[in-house]
Amino acid sequence: MSKPTNAKIPRREASPSDMTRAALVRAALTLFGRQGFDGTSTREIAAEAKANIGSIAYHFGGKEGLRAAAADYIVDTIQAIAGQAIGDLQAPNVSEEGDPEAARAQLFTALERMVAFIVARPEAGEIVQFVLRELSHPTAALDRIYDGVFEPTHRRLCLIWEQATGEPAESEATRLTVFTLIGQVVYFRIGREAVMRRMGWRRIGDAEATKIAAAVTDNLGAILAARKDRRS
Repeated sequence: MSKPTNAKIPRREASPSDMTRAALVRAALTLFGRQGFDGTSTREIAAEAKANIGSIAYHFGGKEGLRAAAADYIVDTIQAIAGQAIGDLQAPNVSEEGDPEAARAQLFTALERMVAFIVARPEAGEIVQFVLRELSHPTAALDRIYDGVFEPTHRRLCLIWEQATGEPAESEATRLTVFTLIGQVVYFRIGREAVMRRMGWRRIGDAEATKIAAAVTDNLGAILAARKDRRS
């Protein structure tokens, strides 16, 4: 009779095929964002990924399939980050308690997490560049990103806003307000060079991101205070 073992099941290591696939997606994300889809050749993508050019057709069926995979990578990445701050994006409601203070705290946390990723993380630059290209010339890849990230994240923030302020989640005013909260964070990425020059910063790292987060959350606090005064 064999003795039971307490050994843990080892985690499956990524295979060479998995690593090649991931490298191609990251290369496509970088080059499509920098040069555009039409301006990027499959040969350039393979060279950037240090992969055989035939692996693009093998893994993705071609360049268009690779663009879709890059869009899915963005969705997976942002869903994971957003989920930590504001919960499951697919959930129809927020917390059951309906606590306005908890909802307000969640809004502050969400903005801080947005700044930490969008402003401070280098890989966010590649994501933003790719998305900006898609917003300028929409394709099916934008549909995947909108359906997987933009719409559910915005909708969930609107629900949290309703819980924090009592204003209807789907009112025009709430939807616009949430766009302003997101937009001010995104500006610090797309206007990065201008911000560094004007602020006299050599880089935007964790220290600078902390200062940006303080300014952004101060704005949120002012908006919430104005809403509270309006109701009183």
